[in-house]
Amino acid sequence: MSLRRTAAVVGVVVAGAVAIGAPMRATEGARTTADEPHYLLTAISLWEDRDLDVGDERREGRYLEFHEVLLPIQAEVRTDGSQLAPHDPLLPAVLAPATGLGGWLGAKLMLAAIAGCLAALTVAVAVRRFGVGQRLAAVVAVLAGASPPLAIYGTQVYPELPAALLALAGFWWATTPGAMRARHVAGAAAAVVALPWLSVKYAPVAAVLAVGLVWRLGHARQVRHLVSLLAAFAVAGATFAALHHWWYGGWTAYASGSHFRTGELSVVGNPNHLGRSRRLVGLLVDRNFGLVPWQPAALAVVPAIAVLARRRPPGSWLLAGMVAAAWLNATFVALTMHGWWWPGRQIVVIVPLLAIAVAWWVQRLGTWGRRGVAGAGALGVIAYGGLLVGVLSRRHTLIVDFDRTVNPLVRFVGRVLPDGTASLTGTTAWLTAVWVAVFAVVAVVAASGDERFGRRSRRHADTDVLGNDAPEIGGGDVADDRTEAVGVGERLVGLGDRHGAAPHDRLTDDVADRVDEVSQRS
Repeated sequence: MSLRRTAAVVGVVVAGAVAIGAPMRATEGARTTADEPHYLLTAISLWEDRDLDVGDERREGRYLEFHEVLLPIQAEVRTDGSQLAPHDPLLPAVLAPATGLGGWLGAKLMLAAIAGCLAALTVAVAVRRFGVGQRLAAVVAVLAGASPPLAIYGTQVYPELPAALLALAGFWWATTPGAMRARHVAGAAAAVVALPWLSVKYAPVAAVLAVGLVWRLGHARQVRHLVSLLAAFAVAGATFAALHHWWYGGWTAYASGSHFRTGELSVVGNPNHLGRSRRLVGLLVDRNFGLVPWQPAALAVVPAIAVLARRRPPGSWLLAGMVAAAWLNATFVALTMHGWWWPGRQIVVIVPLLAIAVAWWVQRLGTWGRRGVAGAGALGVIAYGGLLVGVLSRRHTLIVDFDRTVNPLVRFVGRVLPDGTASLTGTTAWLTAVWVAVFAVVAVVAASGDERFGRRSRRHADTDVLGNDAPEIGGGDVADDRTEAVGVGERLVGLGDRHGAAPHDRLTDDVADRVDEVSQRS
């Protein structure tokens, strides 16, 4: 099967699995909760009134269809009676047609379709940019897309999934092999510009992507593209600032919020950075709001990133930079890791990149290592299924009391994980320290033992159940030796214009698909 067909099948499977959760209740009194109703009201206003003012929709009770109880006020009421929800407008604009034609369920189903597109692109990036085997990439994309947090945010009306799709698409274009053409630059630039319009919290990820793109063009001496890109960024930045001041009255959409009494920057609170540093591990292993309780395969992120940093395959620096930007922003800038939403919200934007890093690392393991990671990933899919069963059986809802899941494994795992809502003393302090030590040891062992894992991977490649049917562009001795002599510019953003690259690296996607088909038939 060609890569395009594989990606399409993966996308359909994930979209279908995610769509099952679309009609689930978020709380006992509402189908949507927290920021979701406000995004939907703005989408309705854009569709019907062609403006961002949700004051008339609130007065008419338009939210009662998807939020059956009184909706809390988020927007400051202006002197003319208008209200603008304190959220950036791109998500409502994207959802406006689906909301106008299909209501709240139409919006959720459109987000499920976006989840499918994200899974399909994950397959393409893993195969084309990191040389992951096609079947392995498909398995990883399905396991990631059909498990928390991606499966949950695939129907929650938040900008997380669209932001993840934009970030991954920007990475795809920025790491295009060979000289970048105008359409590649335009695609990556559009992703950079669009991310803050989904939410200003994605600005750090967008900034890293922008720096990587500028570096790539500068290193390749593509002056015309570079000048055009910088001019476009300048215009886009000025437009963002001007329109936000005009519409919201400040630098960000938070300026229109009724609960930011001390200014829009109060959205980050009064940070105790030392205290917030516990989120560095908590984002993974917090008892309730970490990734690991709901997707145990997330533990593989630590060794995968460690080996990726040691081997530095093409594109690894850009991937690591985007991951670091999101992780540090979620740790030190975000008001809280916990909230009236689902776990992992602050880092969903880079979860697909993490999944790709894991796929690249898993390909270097032996058969049992791959099966172990696949089994852990399957537990995440089971966790998602358990959540849906719990909602259908009215044991709990999807958002506010998800921790009452019928899945006993989630509750059991929580006993050995730290509680980020408790003070950092006693058992919580010890558990946090233990996990910091475990991750440090795992990272060192994985990086130092990478040669042995690589040899085992090549020895068992032919018998692996997950498949290893594509050249390992980003892994293996040949690729590693080739990239050692490559400048930082090429390693930062992609395959670039390096000398001596394998012929497959220089193929266009269309030609590469044909090569896949021919090689599989033979």
